[in-house]
Amino acid sequence: MSKFRCVCGNIIRISGEIPNPIEWLLISDVDFDNFHGAIDSEVLYKEMKSLLVCHRCKALWVFWEGYDKDPTLYLPSMV
Repeated sequence: MSKFRCVCGNIIRISGEIPNPIEWLLISDVDFDNFHGAIDSEVLYKEMKSLLVCHRCKALWVFWEGYDKDPTLYLPSMV
């Protein structure tokens, strides 16, 4: 999957520009604490989860299990 359609109709691109301006990398505080001393950035990167932000509607798409599985959608509150 190199792209998919957001619920608002916008196309979300996973591949392309590097660094990806709509991608954020997440790691839990507990998982981060497992790293000590000098950190290999590639090892750290493999532990992180990818979050993509739709620039149109601000929906968050989180790939909790990598790009081989469907992402989880989080919609902003309209309060």
